[in-house]
Amino acid sequence: MLPPVESLGPDDGWPVLLIGGATWSRDWWDEIATGPLVAAGARVLRYDHRDTGEAEHWPPGAPGYTGADLTADALAVLDHLGIGAAHLVGLSMGGGIAQELALHHPDRVTGLTLIATTPIDPRVTGIPGPDPSLAPGPELHDPVESIVEAERPCAGPGRFEEARVRAIAERVVARTHDLACATNHFLVAGDAAGPADLAALAGLPVTVVHGSADPVFPLPHGRALADAVPGAELVVVEGMGHQLPPERDWGPVVGTVLSRAWR
Repeated sequence: MLPPVESLGPDDGWPVLLIGGATWSRDWWDEIATGPLVAAGARVLRYDHRDTGEAEHWPPGAPGYTGADLTADALAVLDHLGIGAAHLVGLSMGGGIAQELALHHPDRVTGLTLIATTPIDPRVTGIPGPDPSLAPGPELHDPVESIVEAERPCAGPGRFEEARVRAIAERVVARTHDLACATNHFLVAGDAAGPADLAALAGLPVTVVHGSADPVFPLPHGRALADAVPGAELVVVEGMGHQLPPERDWGPVVGTVLSRAWR
């Protein structure tokens, strides 16, 4: 299945595929996130996961696909655009998809940037679960405000960009058939697509970006992921939660990624 995809920047630029987290449409990769990459000469690709944006939707609670299908979708984007290999930037669930794609199709991946995610290697154990104080907020009548309030507790102290999240939420609501369908991602995320020995990624440029205040995947997840991939670099963003690095932190992260992935 080909997801709805958008290509930004020069067609002959360095291919960078952005893979969103659970419930994310491509709208979450906004201009603040994509602009510095395009300015650096990258060809930036962002797409809608199933059950988001303009992609096909399934009834809430009954996804007609698996986690492996979500990984195949990312590969389908590259195939459709005739891109042999790309640098993958994955956040949360998207980081898991990026790891799977790199393990099972190493020839299609030039490097990984794994943000606010966790290792998919089942041998990595002993890392803590979500912060027990993290709980769903109240259901609000306004879908935009519901998205905003759902994101608020995931951000680190002083790192919640309310105006930015609200602008993204408005685009999400305008482009999505049924917001509830995106919860299907939680039913399929983590489906194994085969062996997941992250040591096999040795030699691939891998940067793990993790917030010190992530309440969903606490910092030990990022440390364990970096330890599981020989040669991986860990970038800890102080105060960041389970979120895309805020604008003030994104520039330095992009610089680190570019220097590592395309040196």
